[in-house]
This record gives sequence, C-alpha cells and structure tokens, in this order.
Amino acid sequence: MSAHPADYAPTERTVPSRSRHRARYDRETVHAILDQGYLCHLGFVRDGAPVVLPTLYGRVGEALYVHGSTGSRPLLAAGREDPGLPVCLTVTHVDGLVLAKSAFHHSINYRSVVVHGTARQVTDEAERRMALDALVDQVVPGRSADSRPADARELAATAVIRLDLDEVSAKVRTGGPNDDAEDLGLPFWSGVVPVAPAYGTPVPAADLDPGIAVPDYLSAL
Repeated sequence: MSAHPADYAPTERTVPSRSRHRARYDRETVHAILDQGYLCHLGFVRDGAPVVLPTLYGRVGEALYVHGSTGSRPLLAAGREDPGLPVCLTVTHVDGLVLAKSAFHHSINYRSVVVHGTARQVTDEAERRMALDALVDQVVPGRSADSRPADARELAATAVIRLDLDEVSAKVRTGGPNDDAEDLGLPFWSGVVPVAPAYGTPVPAADLDPGIAVPDYLSAL
C-alpha cells in the first residue's frame, strides 16, 4: 500500500500477519476510533518482563497523552530524555458478537488501533495543562470547562507522557459470519448480536447543591 499525506505509512510492526485486508492506515479511520474511546491499554517492558496497564488517554492532533502519579515507574522511565519509554498502546471497540454455524468461525466485529513508539514525559507546563484538559474532555466532552483545573500541588503530583502518532495502524471487522458452504444447512442459529456502549441517567453526588442542574453536555451522552 502506498502512503500519501492522509495515511500513516505501514511498517513491519503495523502490518498484521493475518487478515491483512482488515488493516487501515488512513488518518480519518484511526482518529475516529481513538476519538470514540477513552480507555487504552499501555504495554511496555519493566525489569525484563512485559507489563500492560489499562489507563485513560486523550488525543490532541497527532499525539496521545496519558497521565499518572509522578512516582509511577513507567512514567519515570518515560521521563528519561534518552531513550524514553518504548511502548505499544492499543484501543479497541467491540461492535458485535458474530455467531457462526461452526465454533471455528465465531468472531467479533470490532474496530481497533495499535500505536508503537517512544513515550516521553511532558515538562512544559502549558502543554501539561492542555493535555490534562484533553484527558478530561476525552471521557466527557466539555467537562474540563465545567470543573476546577488542577492547582499547583496537583500538577506537581501528576506526570503526563506523550506518544506521537507515527507508527500506527487500525484494524476493522464488519459483517456477518463466514461459514463454510458445507455448514450452511446445519440447524444452528447464526448471525450477529450488536454490542454498543450505554450511559445511564446521571446520579448526583450526595452533597451536590440541588440547585445545580445536569449540564447539557451530560444530557447529550
């Protein structure tokens, strides 16, 4: 696949070994998958062993931001100027359970993004504040403007790392089961069970002033 300005260039690490037809490298697809989520899994090597941590992220342009305690070991490793912290970050959405006639052909419909690169700690205060706002808004768009920003003490206790979107791929599966022709007559149900996230009615805090209404950005969820 040839790359153009709207695409991420495929690399040895971003070309899947199977189902290559499901791979996507265009920015529109990658950004859409990232923007719909807020939970990622961050993988790295610590003391010679693999570690994968679930954590929140925020996207700003061609960068992803992750935050944590300043004492966090991966964030400390990312704080080293050279070489930083080699990581693999993944985001996945499950859209459907694909039930086939045979157990072998069961699958799921999904959209996923995998990012390889070197995470580095953000030291510029303005960028850190922007990144923390982005993390809040990634979960609930509009929330950062409707809450108190971090103060100096909280900023001192919080580290932020940035992972640039350079080595990136998406993978997408859609559609129904791919049954073998000889199985089509079997007396088993087959098809897709759609899966989608759902938000319940916001529950106010016990000490919330009853005069404060549910904001529009929450109602929009």
